[in-house]
Amino acid sequence: MASIEKLPMLAEGYEKLTAEIKALREERPRIVDAIEEARAHGDLSENAEYHAAKERQGQVEATIADLEDKISRAQIVDPATLTSEKIIFGATVTLLDDDDKPVKYQIVGPYEADAKVGRISYNSPLGKALIGRRIEDEVEVTVPSGDKFYLVQKIEFI
Repeated sequence: MASIEKLPMLAEGYEKLTAEIKALREERPRIVDAIEEARAHGDLSENAEYHAAKERQGQVEATIADLEDKISRAQIVDPATLTSEKIIFGATVTLLDDDDKPVKYQIVGPYEADAKVGRISYNSPLGKALIGRRIEDEVEVTVPSGDKFYLVQKIEFI
C-alpha cells in the first residue's frame, strides 16, 4: 500500500488554494454556456470557439483535480506553535549574506513560495540547504547565478 505524502503548508496557503478552487468551480457554468453557444454555430470540426471552450474546460477540470489533491494532503502548520533550535518548516530565518547584509526568509510550502516577499520553499535549493541548520551555521548553496554563502543569524517561529 502506497503512503500518501503530506504537504506541509501555512493556513494562508491553504486558504489561497481553496479560494482558487472556488473561483474555478464558479467558472464551470460559464464554460458550459460557451460550449453550448459555440455548438449552436454548427459544424464543430472547424469551430474555433467550440474547441477553445472545450480546451478551457479540460484545463479547469485538471486544475481543480490537482488542487483538490493538494488540499486533501495538506498538513496545516502554525509556526507560532513550533519551537526548535534547528531550521524547520515554518521557521523565519535571518541570514547574513556575503556582504554581511541581513536577509530574512520564511520556510514555506512550494505553493506558498514567493521570494519577493521573503518566502522560500523548503524544497528550493536554499530551502534544502537551510533545513536542519542552527544559529551560527554557515550555509553554501548553488543557485543559477552561482554559489552563495550565508551565515544563520537568527531562527524565529512567528
